[in-house]
This record gives sequence, C-alpha cells and structure tokens, in this order.
Amino acid sequence: RLMLFNSYEFIFLYLPLVLAGFFIIGRYSYRYAALWLALSSLFFYGWWNPRFVLLLVASICFNFFAGYLIGHQKLAKNNKAVFILSVTANLVLLGIFKYTNFFIDTLNTFGAGWTTLDIILPLGISFFTFTQIAYLVDVYRGIAREYNFVHYLLFVTWFPHLIAGPVLHHKQMMPQFSSPAIYKPNTESIAVGLTLFSLGLFKKVILADQFALYANPLFIRAELGVQPMLIDAWVGVLAYTLQLYFDFSGYSDMAIGLSRMFNVKLPLNFDSPYKAANIIEFWRRWHMTLSKFLRDYLYVPLGGNRKGPARRHCNLLATMLLGGLWHGAGWTFVFWGGLHGLYLVLNHMWRKLTGSSGIAKNKFTHAAGVVVTFLAVMIAWVPFRAASREATAIIWYGMLGFNGIFPASIAECASNTTLAWLFVGLCVIWGMPNSQQWLSNYSPAWDRVSGYSGFTWRPSKLFAITAGFLFALSVLFFTKNSQFLYFQF
Repeated sequence: RLMLFNSYEFIFLYLPLVLAGFFIIGRYSYRYAALWLALSSLFFYGWWNPRFVLLLVASICFNFFAGYLIGHQKLAKNNKAVFILSVTANLVLLGIFKYTNFFIDTLNTFGAGWTTLDIILPLGISFFTFTQIAYLVDVYRGIAREYNFVHYLLFVTWFPHLIAGPVLHHKQMMPQFSSPAIYKPNTESIAVGLTLFSLGLFKKVILADQFALYANPLFIRAELGVQPMLIDAWVGVLAYTLQLYFDFSGYSDMAIGLSRMFNVKLPLNFDSPYKAANIIEFWRRWHMTLSKFLRDYLYVPLGGNRKGPARRHCNLLATMLLGGLWHGAGWTFVFWGGLHGLYLVLNHMWRKLTGSSGIAKNKFTHAAGVVVTFLAVMIAWVPFRAASREATAIIWYGMLGFNGIFPASIAECASNTTLAWLFVGLCVIWGMPNSQQWLSNYSPAWDRVSGYSGFTWRPSKLFAITAGFLFALSVLFFTKNSQFLYFQF
C-alpha cells in the first residue's frame, strides 16, 4: 500500500512527525537533521514495499561511488570509461524492471512463444534513475563537485519528489541542503507551503477524482469493445484531459508545498500547459523537468538543430518516441510519443514556412492557437490512457462520429452535472492564474515565474481561512487508493 499525499496517515502522522523532528534535530546538528530527512524519505518509500528500499539504496551507493570516481579520475580516458559504464548500468537496471516483459511481449507477437516474467515495477524507478544519470553527467562535465553522501542520499530520496518527480539536478538541490537557513523553521515558508499543499490537495481530490468518474467508463468500455458515439467519446476524452491536468498539477503543487515547508525549493514542473498556443510551448510547460532532461541529454547529443532541418526533425521524432517509452512500457505510449514528435515537426515546419516566431500577433490568433493546441493534445491523450491499440482506435472512431452522434439517451453520456463540471474545469485552466503565479511574490519554487497583476496571495487571516477551508473540504472527500496518475511511471 502506498503512502499517498492524500491519505490520513501521511497528513496527520508522517508529515507532522518528520517536520517537527527535522527542526528539533536541526537546532543541534545540521548533518543529523539532513540524515533524519533522508531516513524518513526511505521510510516513506519503504511503506509501499520494504524490499525495494534495498534496491534504491544500492542504486544510490553505486551512483555516488561512480560520481566520486568520475570526479577524481586524472586520466580523461578512464574518466569517460567510468562515466559510460555507470550510465549504462543505470539504463540496464531500468530496462530490466521496466521493459523486460515489454520486450518479451513484442517478440511473442512474432511467434517467439516466450513466457513473461513476474516482475514488480519499483515505484519511481524512472525518476530516481534519471535524476542520478543527470548527476553523473553533471559530475562528468565538471558542474557537480560536492561529495557529501548524506546530502546525496537526501537529494535522491527526498520524499516530495521521489515517486513522481520532478527530475532533479544537483545544482538545484545540493546547495540548499548545505545552507544553514533551511534547518530553522520559517513561518513564511510554512505558510506558503501549507497553502500550496492545500491547493494541490483540492485539485487532486475535488477536481481530478471527479473528472475520473466521467473518463474511466469510456476507456473501460472501449477495452471491452463497446463502440462509443461522438458525444460520449468527446465527453469522456475531455474528462480525462482535465483529470490528468488537475492530477499532475495537484501533485506538483503538493510536492513544491511540502518541500517549501522544510525551506527547500523544488524546480517548477508544471506551468499551465493548456494555455500554450502551440505544441512547442506546450512541452515547455508540461512536465518541464523531464522535457529539459530529454532536450539536454538526448535531443542535443543527437545533434539538436545544428545539422539542418531534416536532421532536427529526425532528432525530435527519436526524442519523443523515447520520451513516450519512458512513460510506459507499451506501444500505446510509444505511439503517443511519436504523435507528439510529429506535432513538433509540423510546428517547426509551419514556423519555417510562415516565418513565424511562435508569438501570436493578436488575441484572436493567440486564442485560436490555444484551442488548436488543446484539441491536438486532447486527441493524443487517447493512446496515452487507452489500454491497447484496439481501444485507442475504437475511441478515435467514436470521436470522428463513425458510430453515430447521439446515444439513445443523452443522459447516458453527458448529464447536466457532467457538463457543469467540464465547464468549471475549462474555466479554471483558461481563466485563472496558476498556483505559482498566485504566490509569485513569495517565490514558491526554485524557478522564477512571471508575476500576476491581479489578486495575489499574501500571509493573512483571509487566505489562511481559505486554505483551511480547501484543506478541510478535501479531507472530507478522501477516497481509498486514489493514487496520482504519474505514480505508474
């Protein structure tokens, strides 16, 4: 069983004990306070399955030792050899746990007849593997030069990011753990953190879980071969589009809020992606740390845009195909990644053809770009969510109206309540500032975001009551095992 951020044991037991213990120990020893957080993070991970704590610790010890060797090698050829071997070892570990059965299933489609293995995918293995690969690259490039094992252990295991990101870089976190300021309670940081956590909890429990009620039936029926009609299909896909948005946005807010309570700032991972006016901008706003990782450690080494348009387009497609495979060991994820790669290629070709810089000339063209981008992303979410290629095709056929437009009863697909919730969701994503903008005067995340000229947050009784109300309402509507969607990756 997972210790979810939206669970009673986490909110009312784990978090208060870890927070209080950190600041109490921090009065006497910064090193032991950091160790307390690292051990608490390992306990958080082990709550799900204690056996995999050993795997996580072994991975951490291996990469710390490899980083030490890379940083202290005097011969360049030895340095490069250790770096290549250590990165390869990380990828092999990820491949064994995440892609072995995918590889076997693929071979079986060609008649291999192999038996799949009973492999349990460790939680967050993609995130802690990529985080440590980024660390090794930074050491190899001479960017990372600190070799404090306790800080490194905390850097990798830090519980707000361990299960579902963001993907962290050494330069973002290690200097913070070395700062004496984080070991002393700060009322402003705690207020900012609690507010963000309450907002994220509300997004997850009240909004995302509500949209799941309208999205899940469509995809379940499609997997059983039930053909949806046009209205049914579009309502279900829109509901999933909103569910995933508020689920990931909620998690991101909660992770940043939790971290901020400890005076630690996480990098921004989500920045109103459905407000993007083109697909290039979308990927600068959605899962931002993963997008930067794929850009810096895959797209650029492949050649980026330095070798002409044709090579750039191939690099984009390769990067997005692998990015899709990172999200899940299945051909539907590969197809989703390839579809977004095609979107990016078309976006770059359009810019080249029109001489556009990507900035809309007026409000109308900007709004049109937002709508077109939203629809393209929405269509691509179908293979991302569907359990099979057949289910994907069934839903897309329904969205095209091949099965008819209206069901026998409109109430079967879209009641007034459903439509009202969908309308509210769209109003929130397009009509309101995001959490980071609302709290921008207090720099909640490691990154700076553009300010918001409207009504912003400040420490006051009114905002404390509002956050308390959102928190209490969310707790009242807790449901069992409502885990975050990105936990599966």
